[in-house]
Amino acid sequence: MQLLIDHITRYTYSAPAAGIVQVLKLTPSDTEGQQVVNWRVDVDVDGRMMPSVDVFGNRCHTFYAERPVEQLTLHVTGTVITTDTAGVVGGASEPLPPILFRRSTPLTAGTPAIAMLAEGLRRDDALSTLHALMLGVQGRMQFEPGITEVATDADTALRLGRGVCQDLSQIFIAAARHLGIPARYVSGHYAAPDHPEQEAAHAWAEGFVPGLGWVSFDPTHGVCGTEGHVRVAVGLDSLDAAPVRGSRRGGGIESLAVGVHGRQAGGQRQGQSHSGQSQSQ
Repeated sequence: MQLLIDHITRYTYSAPAAGIVQVLKLTPSDTEGQQVVNWRVDVDVDGRMMPSVDVFGNRCHTFYAERPVEQLTLHVTGTVITTDTAGVVGGASEPLPPILFRRSTPLTAGTPAIAMLAEGLRRDDALSTLHALMLGVQGRMQFEPGITEVATDADTALRLGRGVCQDLSQIFIAAARHLGIPARYVSGHYAAPDHPEQEAAHAWAEGFVPGLGWVSFDPTHGVCGTEGHVRVAVGLDSLDAAPVRGSRRGGGIESLAVGVHGRQAGGQRQGQSHSGQSQSQ
């Protein structure tokens, strides 16, 4: 499948913001299941863009704005050819051993509620357990935007019983780690021609299965990775794999608007946009 991605992130500040530094994890890498045909990241203000690779093997760009700005727009466009691998992730950059992904973080901490969920879904082997976890989390959680925030941890989301793909993925990860299975967070894009309501900006998880390696599980949709999934970045949690993270001086109130469109070449466009505000620290 050939997928076309168009992703715009626009920041607007109530006062000029100086010293802007943005770490961008917006560029996918080739794996056995996806080939990047072309990819472009553009910024509409003067500055420097420095490419790098982080500790997880993600392709990154660090952007430094050269002057104070009141608005900054990041525009990502690209084409990726994907193939169905039944969710098995092969050929990805793997600088870290799987056991590292058993490590808990504040967003994926094991708690009594997480442990109870995980133990109730334990099966005889890792692959069966991960499938049960995926469907169990999907059945337990109601997808509802606006209930949780970027800083919401897995335990809080589980107790709420509502959230978005970030929350479902981090609950899955926390539960898998409780059971001793390495698991990691994935940020990327999703486009399915038979589900026009699905968002292209998306998140899911990967679990490590002996003999198979890393396998992707999407608890939001209850499926393993498909040819509609474009894998961009991985990490221990959503902060590690965040598409954009940064800092600034001043700027007052920051307004954020995101528009993402993903579609199969020659097919129907998938898309989502949202906006929000945050106070500068």
